[in-house]
Amino acid sequence: MRTLIDISVPLQAGIASDPPGLLPEIDYFTHDDTAGDILSFFPGATRDDLPDGEGWAIEHVRITTHNGTHLDAPYHYSSVMDGGARAITIDEVPLEWCLQPAVKLDFRHLPDGYVATADDVAGELDRIGHELRPLDIVVVNTSAGTRYGAEDYVSSGCGMGAEATLYLLERGVRLTGTDAWSWDAPFVYTAKRYARDHDPSVIWEGHRAGRRIGYCHIEKLHNLESLPATGFEIACFPVKIDGASAGWTRAVAIVPDRSESS
Repeated sequence: MRTLIDISVPLQAGIASDPPGLLPEIDYFTHDDTAGDILSFFPGATRDDLPDGEGWAIEHVRITTHNGTHLDAPYHYSSVMDGGARAITIDEVPLEWCLQPAVKLDFRHLPDGYVATADDVAGELDRIGHELRPLDIVVVNTSAGTRYGAEDYVSSGCGMGAEATLYLLERGVRLTGTDAWSWDAPFVYTAKRYARDHDPSVIWEGHRAGRRIGYCHIEKLHNLESLPATGFEIACFPVKIDGASAGWTRAVAIVPDRSESS
């Protein structure tokens, strides 16, 4: 036996899931709205010919590939990866990256805007007693996890810095994830650091670690609080969009029962 845990957020309009200008829009059309649409395919048919006079339910959606729970391809971060090779797009992501044993780093105690370091990662791995293996999926549980849809969601949670990200990638990790809006610290905090120090290396530093070692990550995960630290798998196959920087995913954690894992 095993338990499947949904770790995705619903794609939902009318909430603060993304910055202004990047929010999804969804128009809902009911069975009553669309009866005429289905009748247009059948000349001579009337509404009385339809069961209960109903058409179909359908939605028109205007979104980016980065709305909802989605998997970023290396192409999102840069045109190059692995030190100069062409960065792969979402339709080129190896499927084996997307179904692997997983580990959860609990960083809920870290303050909003904090940039996690390699020492933070190593310390948490030591606390939970896990040694990273190639292709492990690593997800980060931040304080943003319970804020999805709230006005402060985009500015909530810690982020993963370049050295923390490279710590994972150098040990063979190729897919990571976060329940925050971004893998990096919220931009409002990064902007303050840049204004203070004028150091351009702090801008999107966790993402741009992919220029050195190509990797994917999932953003807007959910319900990570319900996961154990280790001993589970994640499945997160992205929608296959030609040449795109990301694809939506219904990420699911697969947790075996104790008798199977013992």
